[in-house]
Amino acid sequence: MTGDVRVDRAEPLPDSVRAQLASAGSATVANMLLRRGLRNVIMSGVQPLAAGQPPLVGPAYTLRFIPAREDLDTLTNYAGSENLHRRAIEECPPGAVLVIDAFGSTAAASMGDMMAARLRYRGVSGVVTDGGYRDSGAIRETGLPCYQRNNAPKATPIALHPVALDQPVGCGGVAVYPGDVLLGDSDGVAVIPRGLAADIAVEASEAAAYEEFAALEIQRGRSLFGLFPGTAESRQEYDTWVAAGRPGLE
Repeated sequence: MTGDVRVDRAEPLPDSVRAQLASAGSATVANMLLRRGLRNVIMSGVQPLAAGQPPLVGPAYTLRFIPAREDLDTLTNYAGSENLHRRAIEECPPGAVLVIDAFGSTAAASMGDMMAARLRYRGVSGVVTDGGYRDSGAIRETGLPCYQRNNAPKATPIALHPVALDQPVGCGGVAVYPGDVLLGDSDGVAVIPRGLAADIAVEASEAAAYEEFAALEIQRGRSLFGLFPGTAESRQEYDTWVAAGRPGLE
């Protein structure tokens, strides 16, 4: 395993790492993590809220829900400034991804459009939940990249009670620790341990570039054998292609 897994999660995620991960994609990143023995990194049942939304990249800031209880989860209590759900919207750091553990429940909303608009204004990178959102159309209009299990139009206190901020959670069947780097795209959401993020970004970016070369060769009629996965010989061809300026099909 390469890289220092003790990286301070409070350190900003470099723009170069964000760009490399976004260009590589969650599926390629999952393959890079598999090489390190990490198999459970793609959230199950979590999908983009809007088709064509930009990739989501950033360190995790977490909120955990448990089932609501009627004597605690009232609209009056929900409106208080100490409500952890509302605090999460104001305290999630700019550039981070708010990860909401809703224990898979879509019985009530993990977020609504006013919250999404506030996060967008504050510079948060996006939101991921294994629950769902209300006011989905209005959330799409904010332009904030969001992922969910399914729409959940009911008011949050009906079924969800917030109990923890910035602590380890489970989301879509994957463990998420504060500071882990999330990458979301049309394929899904991958979770990358923070200490591996920089190395994974480089490897995944290089793998994505090789796949671009392999795709061109396949369009020319070439067999997968000896091309994908790459061999020493095909890697030499790839290096020649890069040196030539990555020419496309003639």
